[in-house]
Amino acid sequence: MTTTDYLLGRSAAEYERLRAQARVWERASADLLDRAGVRPGGRCLDVGCGPGETMRLMAERVGPDGRVTGIDRDTGVGAAAVGMLRGAGHSQCSFLAGDVEDGDLTPGRYDLVFARLLLLHMTDPVAVLRRLWEWTAPGGHLVVQDYDLTAVAVEPELAVVEEWRRVFLGTFTATGKDVRLGRRLPGLFAAAGVGEPDGIEVAGRMEPMRAAGGMLAATYRSVAPAAVSLGLVTEPERDVWLGELERSMTENGGHTAVWPLMIGVHRQRTDR
Repeated sequence: MTTTDYLLGRSAAEYERLRAQARVWERASADLLDRAGVRPGGRCLDVGCGPGETMRLMAERVGPDGRVTGIDRDTGVGAAAVGMLRGAGHSQCSFLAGDVEDGDLTPGRYDLVFARLLLLHMTDPVAVLRRLWEWTAPGGHLVVQDYDLTAVAVEPELAVVEEWRRVFLGTFTATGKDVRLGRRLPGLFAAAGVGEPDGIEVAGRMEPMRAAGGMLAATYRSVAPAAVSLGLVTEPERDVWLGELERSMTENGGHTAVWPLMIGVHRQRTDR
């Protein structure tokens, strides 16, 4: 259940990738928060908060009388996130070091419990969802967004993207992660005893290969150490692939690339 086996590493480059990724999905996350009804004065929990970009969206909605708590196993990135948020005037934000398994949080405390791209890294997402649901207050909302990674593709097809799929998806699969998890969220909610989602939102992104190549390169670099340790690729092969991708971004820059699908679900806790 823990995030200790996060496959994409913990480096300055990875944190910057996470910030860029958050900017891509900001509108999708903001719309989902609004559909779930985040209100002034609310108490919010961002589980696996990372660099804090979604905490900012919550803080803007709950206002100075609300509370926004981020929890993440990575103490450095969480502390930096809260420093950034408070520097921007969001004094209602705080951070707890820990993960979803050992977080010492009061059951039923939060009006909103949010997790984006958390379950994808878990080997037992149902157990994690049960914990998130425990932390959701009566009348509050559980909001989860996660990827269907299998959507990544390019049209017309390119061997360099097929190699990304082999290495990236292969690394997740080899370590017991579900690369189709996003599409399974409604079923996971049911299995965890949360119930049928009140709403489901699917967000996608398509762009020319010349632009999408940056996402492919950054994610490949992040997963490469784990992929090398699993024997899926060697370091020289990694470097060759990065060179091939750079050439493809120029030679095939007009091809249409598809990002992972971001699938979001939300459910209100109606028991008292």
